[in-house]
Amino acid sequence: MGKKRSRLEIIRDILVVIKEKSGKIKPTHILYKSNLSHQMMDEYLTELLKKGFIEEGEREDKGRTYCITKKGQMFLERYKMIADFTEGFGIG
Repeated sequence: MGKKRSRLEIIRDILVVIKEKSGKIKPTHILYKSNLSHQMMDEYLTELLKKGFIEEGEREDKGRTYCITKKGQMFLERYKMIADFTEGFGIG
């Protein structure tokens, strides 16, 4: 079994999943691809909505969708920069 993901890693995983789906995704796909329980996914999505990292897309016949915002994309860019930096020193 792998090591437990940190809160920041989970946030990154959710944002990456949304970004890879052309920036628009249904909650079910987030659930499967980010490997979270339904309750945990809801908690993270609520937090990401409040912080402006994602926004709810226009409601479609098939339900909710989520889109990554510019702020969410900036988080991913800076997260990668920090991850690359720490790995460069062998501490990542």
